[in-house]
Parts: sequence; structure tokens; C-alpha cells
Amino acid sequence: MHKSADQLRIGGYTPLTTIDYPGELAAVIFCQGCPWRCAYCQNEHLLDAGAATPYQWPDIRRHLEQRRGLLDAVVLSGGEPTAQAACLQVAAELKVLGFKIGLHTGGAYPDRLRQLLPLCDWVGLDLKTVPEHYDLLTVTPGSGARAWQSLQHVLSLGIRYEVRTTVHWHLLSAQRLLNLAEQLRYRGVQHWAVQLCHTDQGYSRRLPSNVWTDSDRQFVLQQIAPQFAHFELRE
Repeated sequence: MHKSADQLRIGGYTPLTTIDYPGELAAVIFCQGCPWRCAYCQNEHLLDAGAATPYQWPDIRRHLEQRRGLLDAVVLSGGEPTAQAACLQVAAELKVLGFKIGLHTGGAYPDRLRQLLPLCDWVGLDLKTVPEHYDLLTVTPGSGARAWQSLQHVLSLGIRYEVRTTVHWHLLSAQRLLNLAEQLRYRGVQHWAVQLCHTDQGYSRRLPSNVWTDSDRQFVLQQIAPQFAHFELRE
């Protein structure tokens, strides 16, 4: 059953960004709620699906109608956008308004993602680790199978994408990162970004400092980066 766009629960809204959709001027809608509890999550206030939401879709839609010709795209982010069925109707309305659609997702709902992808022009897929270690990182049983199924959906559709992985050495060792790189390459991933975790902004308050040495950076740039056509190490 499709839900009305007005039912989308929105926890935040950025009217202009140059960094959330590569090469485009965009607005970002932060959807409320996420089923996972990753230790390094930086959007803790968006995790609770039932939390009070300060924004309403009709108000944001009216604002975006006034921004046509000034903005290129709108990004659905979160939280986890695909946690809400209403994201499909919002995406359809954004298309009618003439915007490109970007999507930030962890791939927690592969079936809904598959429905949403034909409306998307670019996807940033947050892939956290190898499947067998996923549940420990997200504190959610079955999350690994869902995320890697979502990766397959993104790759099979031929849509522009970026796979990205946040690395905290306490949660993802160098050997496991190398294993992840090999699995991504085997699946046909061409675009991968590895980004350093900053623990002082994370959901968990018990993570140790995430120290990256010059040797760590050389390991990534020499042993992992050459495996991908497009690779970025983000500080």
C-alpha cells in the first residue's frame, strides 16, 4: 500500500548544499527513523522513528516549488529514507517538480529500495563491512544480508552511485577492510569512498579514539585504492 507523501516523517531539512550530491546544488530532506544502531552514527537525533518531527512535507514542497531553476536536485537522507513507504510518493512528486533525486541509504530495506531506485539519479550507499560481521556493527540481526542485497540492486540498475564505508579501526580492522575491498571488487563496484570515523560525534560514547597513522593511509592508498576505478580516502 502506498502512503501519502504528507505522511513522510521529516527530522531535518537543509535548503542548500554543495556536498551531498556530487556536482549539483541540492536541498536535503532528513527522514526520521532508522532500524540500526551503529556505534559511529552522527545523526542520533534521527534514529527514533516515533520522535517529534519539526517539518511537514507540504511546507517543504512549497519551499522547493519556489526553488525550481535555482536547485538541481533534492537528496533524501536520514535516518534511513527507505524505512518509510511515503518516500516513494515524495520522490515521485520531486520528479514532477523537475528535480534530480539523490538518495543516501544504508540499504536496510532492499525491497523498497528496488522500488525507489528508478526514480533516483544518484545513490550514496553506506556499506559498513563484510556481511558476516554486519550484525555486530549495526546491533541488528539480518542487517548484513539486507545491505548486500541492496548493493546488488544498485549495481544491477546501472544508476550513478557511490559506495562508501566509514572506518573505525576498533570496528573494522585493516585485514577486514582489505577483505571488504576484495568482495566489493568481486561484485563489480567501481566507485568506493573510505571515510575516517570521528568518534566524538558518534552514537556510542564508549568507542576509543580512532587514530590513523601515515602507515594506515599508505596501506589504504597502496593496497586498496588501485582495485577501484574511482576511489577516495576522506579525512
